Amino acid sequence: MKKIVITILSSLFILSTNACSDSDDGSDNGGGNPDPAPTQTVAEENLSKAMEIVDAAVSNYFEGTGMKLSMYYNPYTGARTNSKGEEETGSVWDYTSSIEAVNTVLHGLKSLKDNGKPELYNQYFNKYTDLLAKLYDNAAYYKGTFTLTSYTQTREWTVYGVHRAGDKGSANVEHRENVYDDQQWLIRELLEAYKLTGNDTYLKEAEYLTEYVLDGWDCTLDNNGKENGGITWGPGYVSKHSCSNGPMVSPLVWLHELYKGKNDETTHRYIEPDKSRKSVSVKKSNYYLDFAKKIYDYQKNHLLRPDGVYDDMMGGFSDENIHYETVGGKRYRINTPLPDRAGPAISYNSGTMLSGAADLYRVTNNSVYLEDAKKLTDASFEYFAKLGTTVAGYYTYDISGDRNWFNGVLMRGYVDIYPLYSNASKAIDSFQKNLDYSYKNFVYKSFLPTNLLLGWSRDNNNNRVKDMFTFAFAAEYAVLARYELEKDK
Repeated sequence: MKKIVITILSSLFILSTNACSDSDDGSDNGGGNPDPAPTQTVAEENLSKAMEIVDAAVSNYFEGTGMKLSMYYNPYTGARTNSKGEEETGSVWDYTSSIEAVNTVLHGLKSLKDNGKPELYNQYFNKYTDLLAKLYDNAAYYKGTFTLTSYTQTREWTVYGVHRAGDKGSANVEHRENVYDDQQWLIRELLEAYKLTGNDTYLKEAEYLTEYVLDGWDCTLDNNGKENGGITWGPGYVSKHSCSNGPMVSPLVWLHELYKGKNDETTHRYIEPDKSRKSVSVKKSNYYLDFAKKIYDYQKNHLLRPDGVYDDMMGGFSDENIHYETVGGKRYRINTPLPDRAGPAISYNSGTMLSGAADLYRVTNNSVYLEDAKKLTDASFEYFAKLGTTVAGYYTYDISGDRNWFNGVLMRGYVDIYPLYSNASKAIDSFQKNLDYSYKNFVYKSFLPTNLLLGWSRDNNNNRVKDMFTFAFAAEYAVLARYELEKDK
């Protein structure tokens, strides 16, 4: 679970577009950017705004040829500092949010072209493809190498650590310095990048990281001879989180689709009832789909709440010790019992399962996934969206901690399920309205405030915006552009 810091924003923000009229730089503070050309469609307007926000974010959060990412930027003061006046470097998770934003822009551009509107594609696709390549290249500052003893093997891995290093490939990734969900968000974006550009480098990296993540699947057997299942938060943890399982479902389905009808094979490792470790070669298409189903089932069976949304994790931190056994002279990790489910319900944990259910239904035609998705769509919108609590006629979503980004994952789930369940349109429209309200009333130097409905603080020093929030707003606009193009098909 990403660290949740609950803050009270109401006292800092106001509704008036004149909130910061005392700024002395002469800039327009309330929706000062020119309106998009009247000839643009909603999809084109959304994508234009997404590109505007991405460009401003890249110019102001990153520095140097190595693209060091500042976690905060204040468009009113130009400072890249946190509330303590210190500059904080973004984690690999923050960094991946920038790749996500660029991918969604590329996807939107491609969708426009495919729908007979190639102008923006012709003008901008190469620009953002080059930016994507630069972001991927400098993600290597988060990379490091370590040796891990898992449930079936001991092996050296090169993966992405939480924190950025001073040199490429030198990041600390030992123990709790890398987590599986960070790899999963990267896998998703690497596969998106491959599908958008055809660059095999992205696919190769995505499959390598997928092998690493699936090595974290608890394949030890319970008393009935069934796998205990689930992926821990990271190799240094025993708790199994929604965020370290749900995000992996869709990428596995995509990998299945990429290899469907092909004979490519990979190695499946498992445990026999006598505790011996075995391996067998299997077709990649089957392997990836089987794992997508297993991970989906684990999260559904262990973390789905009675109110229809997903809890945060199994196990908490009551026993943080990782236990091992020796079999045939070799050491292996073993299962840690996790009897307790813990909250809170966080929007992205339902969002990833929505996307996963939509993808699994598409490739299996199993009605269980569709029914799950319909129920989750309705339950999550009822749980996370509150009408009129901030601005009349608009839905408020909790934005404490990192929830601005989490909410974007939920929106993506609604967009993914919409072709199968039109009721998702109400939830999708709530995001469009919130973004447009903020853009009309509060956009400042191409930045939107942390609180889309309340706007900026009267105190300019309090107007820092976290990097991943800005990238989330851009990604939402770009996904909504694609939704507008495809919703009536």
